[in-house]
Amino acid sequence: MRKPGRMLNLVAKQLRNHPALIPLFVFIGGGATLCVLSLGRAALKNPDCSWDRTNNPEPWNKLGPNDQYKLFAINTDYSKLKKDRPDF
Repeated sequence: MRKPGRMLNLVAKQLRNHPALIPLFVFIGGGATLCVLSLGRAALKNPDCSWDRTNNPEPWNKLGPNDQYKLFAINTDYSKLKKDRPDF
């Protein structure tokens, strides 16, 4: 089994010999990074995901009408929304 340092040297050598592979590494690495960041944001910010079920089993009930939890909302001003549901 090869050591990680040797693998990095081997990859660097291959990239020097085949420079056309550089964009492939850049785009695959960037896509993987964006995927991990999106997954992390969804896990931490989305009210549908509950990490602490004992203290807060239904986190979506604590959201007010002015809370923005979507990543991208088109033409929606959350500060002007009124409450449209009853309190439980």
